[in-house]
Amino acid sequence: MRLLRFFITLTLAVATIFSAVTDGRTAEKHPPLMTVPNVDLSRYMGVWYEIARIDHFFQKGCLGSSATYTPKPGGEIEVLNRCVKEKDRSVHEVKGRAWVAPGYGDNARLKVSFFWPFRTDYWIIDLGNEYEYAVVGDPDRKYLWILSRTPAMDDALYKKALDLAAAQGFAIDRLVRKPLPRDL
Repeated sequence: MRLLRFFITLTLAVATIFSAVTDGRTAEKHPPLMTVPNVDLSRYMGVWYEIARIDHFFQKGCLGSSATYTPKPGGEIEVLNRCVKEKDRSVHEVKGRAWVAPGYGDNARLKVSFFWPFRTDYWIIDLGNEYEYAVVGDPDRKYLWILSRTPAMDDALYKKALDLAAAQGFAIDRLVRKPLPRDL
């Protein structure tokens, strides 16, 4: 058991170091990521449906992803990510927490953690006037989500989100769309 814990710790440490090295290189290629001027977090709470994402290991094989944000005492936000696994149609859930990144007063820059001590940036780069859609990414352009309050998004609005993401330096050719199939 100790040996297993040692290897897990070592693997996480190497991954963290590798991530820090590559993050620095990625940040040099892009100008600073622009976020929306302000976010009313109380309006942002609730369910968001993933319309598209840049695929990552933690979402591989996921269909119909959604995220539910719930305020917690002390200003933190509970995050519940849910999807249906493509392979066996089982529901997969993971809980995390989010908080406003220190040093910013606009609520558009958050930190999210699903597994201590790891956390990532969650920056809101576009947001509908009625909080009907959001585009979220990270300053290194490794993560991108196009979100909607409904499981489907109007094509014109989706194109607007794509154009904004591309203008901010995201590789929109890497976006995947995996909605929940109608038979589920």
